[in-house]
Amino acid sequence: MPCTVVVITRDRRASLLRTLSRLLALPERPPVIVVDNASRDGTADTVARRFPQVTLVRSADNLGAIGRNLAVDHVRTPHVAFCDDDTWWEPGSLARAAALLDAHPRLAAVTGRILVEPGGREDPIVPELRDSPVPGPAWLPGPALGSFLAGASMLRAEAFREAGGFSPRLWLGGEEELLSADLMTLGYHLCYAADVVVHHEPSSVRDPHLRRRHGIRNTLWTTWLRRPLPSAARRTGGLLYGVPRDRHTAAALAGAAAGIPWLVRERRPVPPHVEARLRTLDAPQRRSRARRYVS
Repeated sequence: MPCTVVVITRDRRASLLRTLSRLLALPERPPVIVVDNASRDGTADTVARRFPQVTLVRSADNLGAIGRNLAVDHVRTPHVAFCDDDTWWEPGSLARAAALLDAHPRLAAVTGRILVEPGGREDPIVPELRDSPVPGPAWLPGPALGSFLAGASMLRAEAFREAGGFSPRLWLGGEEELLSADLMTLGYHLCYAADVVVHHEPSSVRDPHLRRRHGIRNTLWTTWLRRPLPSAARRTGGLLYGVPRDRHTAAALAGAAAGIPWLVRERRPVPPHVEARLRTLDAPQRRSRARRYVS
């Protein structure tokens, strides 16, 4: 199998155990790596006992998305499929995504069609992926994207490493956007594939307010790190207009402002051809019901 599946987890043992049972039953028989982000509910010990065939990486700290970087250090296959502890790949989808990456050397990421369980209804983000306005080359095997969804995507491992993986600054929450901009700057493309299917049964163990704070902060950071000044200003104005006026938004804005010194030091706007792709998404994202910063 030309891909490895990577799962990051923290304190969601029941969801993770169900996900691992499904992943290990896949006909592709992929290697599976689990990064436990300092769980306090016995997750790591349970995985080690019940799934000895899984490579378990125990982190002493909660690394968030950076746990995926740690996992990729152990990946020996050409491609890496990410999923969360409450998502899993449908049988055959890993093979289809890997075949697309094998056939197209400048394709860095394939994002699949997400079905929400129970019931198998399409995630609200799917129509936005399917109808993406991002321009792409004729050879691209599906609609071009400006970012990918880490819980439902397969990436070329070499491209992931070349781009530096996920930023430690962002931790978790919209962390894919910065990496996507850097992949496109390196000359790679991202696409959606309707016949690649990933299931998502959202865990009830989450902190939606924390997720919103990080989402707003990280969107602002990525915008000012990679977008030209006029686009960064417009996108910031659109985001501020649409977010709730409450203490969680205030905390997000304070966190974003605290990053101004390193943003100035590390700011590297994308080249014009990448900015042209990203600009096509600004208006649709402002209108999106799937991307609302609410909790």
